[in-house]
Amino acid sequence: METLQDTLEKNQKQREFYNKKKKSIPTRIWSFIREKSLKNIRKELGILEESYALHQKWMGDLSGRKILDLGCYSGNRLSIHMASNCEEYIGLDLSDVAIDKLNEKLKDIPQAKAVAQDFFSDEFAEGDFDLIYAYGVLHHFKNVDNLIHRLNEKLAPGGKIISYDPLETSYPIWFIRKLYRPFQTDAAWEWPFTRKTIKKFDAAFNILEKRGVLGKSKWYFVYSMLPLSREKKLNWGRKAHKKDWYRSARSNQYLYRCMQLNMFMEKK
Repeated sequence: METLQDTLEKNQKQREFYNKKKKSIPTRIWSFIREKSLKNIRKELGILEESYALHQKWMGDLSGRKILDLGCYSGNRLSIHMASNCEEYIGLDLSDVAIDKLNEKLKDIPQAKAVAQDFFSDEFAEGDFDLIYAYGVLHHFKNVDNLIHRLNEKLAPGGKIISYDPLETSYPIWFIRKLYRPFQTDAAWEWPFTRKTIKKFDAAFNILEKRGVLGKSKWYFVYSMLPLSREKKLNWGRKAHKKDWYRSARSNQYLYRCMQLNMFMEKK
């Protein structure tokens, strides 16, 4: 079991990685595939926009709220929206290079600041957050029990978490990841959610909503190779996405077919 000290030491290596971004050839290839294929699929089928719109809906009225933008790097799609509309905004990331860039973006927003600190370190003493926004972050922690404990420590009573993370609950994706993992530069802090991970979050928080993406629709890249019109291909992909979107909200078994997960949680 990974200890807190193990996590702190690993996060120091992670800080160095994200400051320099030196990737092995297999990691570069996977990043290219992920960015050029999966991201394009999410964009073409409207998955990206729908996910961000859902996150903003979950956030609701931010006035009077204290927000932690966890693992924000130099800012995500909703960082400025959160910073501009809340009472207090803190962007947190390991990379001081990225945080310098985010602070430049935040310079005209008096209630907002960004800091380069470790979420698990004593140095990060802020707490009582009404909302923790964690886009592509929670899967970076191997010890889920320690993560859940820390999240609960930092949340105010009734505080909420909005997250977006990869899954490896789909067997084809699990198999591909297992083949690739031995060559992955950032493998030490890449832990896509398993069924066990999801069950731990289910037990620790009030789960207000879940939405899985890239379930049936992940096969759009195969379908798009067929000799059909672009309109027919897009119609198939968008219908497949809608099926994923609504069925995953009702069933963990369907959710497990998906590649990525939107989750809205509340402190018990």
